[in-house]
Amino acid sequence: MADDKTPPSEMIRVPTALIPVVRELSRLHRQGHTIALLQGLEELIFRFDSNTDIDIAPSTKSVLHLEKKLETKLEVISKHLEKLERAISSNRYSSQARPRKQAHPYQQPQVELQALPDENLAPRLGLTPSSLATERENKSSKEFISWTRNRDPRGIGWEWNAKDRLYHPIK
Repeated sequence: MADDKTPPSEMIRVPTALIPVVRELSRLHRQGHTIALLQGLEELIFRFDSNTDIDIAPSTKSVLHLEKKLETKLEVISKHLEKLERAISSNRYSSQARPRKQAHPYQQPQVELQALPDENLAPRLGLTPSSLATERENKSSKEFISWTRNRDPRGIGWEWNAKDRLYHPIK
């Protein structure tokens, strides 16, 4: 039997200078802004020049220079994170926003459901076609939609249309 539990969080070591930024990212993730956060971070990272070539020699001067440059970039990142948080709060990155290229190609877009006959909807709701028909006949239209919404894996309600003899999804 497959374990359906969410895997435990992984603990990672973060440079001390990044701790406040990582905490803020974690807070936004816990609030459910993960996709918007990833999109915003992708835009932010794209704006930075990742081709900067720094010669890291063991000398103290080089290390101090690198540290100072990192602090400056972290300040800029923190400011951008604050802007991103304000944009998320104002729903600038809401799911109703314009379609965007997905940040992660392995995430499949939601497919628009089509009307289904008894034999296709019944297994989706964990029923046989005859038990689905019985429930439809014994409930009012509103009760049936609510009942199917509670049984559907995506929480979609289904409405029977006698003309085409199909169940239509109700959002």
